[in-house]
Amino acid sequence: MKRLILIVWFISAMIYAQNMRQSSLYSLFSDNKAFQVGDAITIIVLESSQASNNAETSAGRNSSLSANLAGGIDKTSLPKTDITLGTDNSFTGSGSTKTTGVVKTKISAIVDSVYENGNMRIRGSRKIVINGEEQLIKITGIVRPSDISSDNSVYSYNISDAEITFEGSGLIDSSQKPGILTRLFHWLF
Repeated sequence: MKRLILIVWFISAMIYAQNMRQSSLYSLFSDNKAFQVGDAITIIVLESSQASNNAETSAGRNSSLSANLAGGIDKTSLPKTDITLGTDNSFTGSGSTKTTGVVKTKISAIVDSVYENGNMRIRGSRKIVINGEEQLIKITGIVRPSDISSDNSVYSYNISDAEITFEGSGLIDSSQKPGILTRLFHWLF
């Protein structure tokens, strides 16, 4: 009888074996990391970009032509004549551009899909409205499981094919745009 109970218990344990990933959700000793569709993950956005470009051009051309005439008839001298012809052409141009941007924020995302190699496509957005100013932050990309830290977060620079979008609307945004007449004159000229 004991053998029969032991065999039934062993067979039922084999049939209803637990998935290790499911068991890790309830374990005291495992990390709670995103690994399947629908799981949440925290993205720590730390982006910094800086670019500058400088260009200078200088060109010049100078030419001149001159002639002197002098002489006389019998013992009378003719007035001295000088003819000078000259041209001058020069161009100088310069330009420079400089762009700097820094973004720091945290945003939660959801695992959209999981690829065969374990990489996950994530997407997330956050909308913040303060005093009528609306700010929308969106993020999408692909995350490797090895880049996810034990607190279920990943840095934005570890996301491949990352698309991070910051959009704003409100009084400040509209005051930074040129007026209708200015845009019309820029379009015409």
